Amino acid sequence: MPTAPLSTGAEEYLSWLAVERGRSANTLAAYRRDLRAYEAHLTDHRRTALDAGPEDVEAFLARRRQQGHHPASVARAASVVRGLHRFLLDEGMANADPTADLEGVRTTRRLPKAISEQEVGRLLESVVGDHPLAKRDRALLELLYATGARVSEAVGLQLVDLAELASVAPEGVGLVRLYGKGAKERLVPLGHHAALALAEWLGPGGRPLLVPDRWRRRGDAEAVFLNTRGGRLTRQGAFEILRRHAVRAGLGDGVSPHVLRHSCATHMLAHGADIRVVQELLGHVSIATTQLYTKVSADHLRAAYEAAHPRAGQASAAAV
Repeated sequence: MPTAPLSTGAEEYLSWLAVERGRSANTLAAYRRDLRAYEAHLTDHRRTALDAGPEDVEAFLARRRQQGHHPASVARAASVVRGLHRFLLDEGMANADPTADLEGVRTTRRLPKAISEQEVGRLLESVVGDHPLAKRDRALLELLYATGARVSEAVGLQLVDLAELASVAPEGVGLVRLYGKGAKERLVPLGHHAALALAEWLGPGGRPLLVPDRWRRRGDAEAVFLNTRGGRLTRQGAFEILRRHAVRAGLGDGVSPHVLRHSCATHMLAHGADIRVVQELLGHVSIATTQLYTKVSADHLRAAYEAAHPRAGQASAAAV
């Protein structure tokens, strides 16, 4: 029997995991199997992911256990289903998250991945040349690291969202307007290097050379980042740009836009930024999400403490 296709929402969720979370092909294949089993279960009960209730999720997980699936497999399925419903809610496709209050569905959240400041430097320095595409790639990567923006926020930028840069002195810090989950707007500082890269991309030798004679889609004319065909750069396109330059910089092909987002937050906290400022920068609704980064920066915190506290080291203890 042919396998029923996944719903549009589930397919978009998997695409989001691939582009914004950088999940591997093997991981996505396992997630796809879990989602296919979940949607088949819902179909058997004449439900969909958009109208499922807590009892539907509980029944699905109970069924997986009864079928003899390993506890780790059930935990993964629970995590995938929870992620799907959270995604549907965040994207406005559903009105509620049936997994929000379920016992045993929450799984331990993995610490964010981050690359070092030196590795970020290598990545940004890997973009060389004055070709329009090089200017675009440099502006995109500088923006992602400077603002901690989600890749969807970066490719969704409109020219008007950069208007705040025009009134800022070259040596100053400008502002860029980002639209996060639920179309929530926030103004994010943009440092000198990113502002300069954007100015070069938007200048005569950059973006104007990719503008087509006729725009194919409404809204592309206002897009900050364009592809080689003169259309708005997609999330997948941005992911490929980052992957290509990461490989060139010797960082492998596992660096995703979300890794740059994690790196921005981790490096700011390591240099003493207030956690509330980082929360605002990243557009996190809950401070608990931002607090994950404090665990990533624990080594930096420990090193700073040992270097600064007069009684942290052995020499101080011996002098007592």
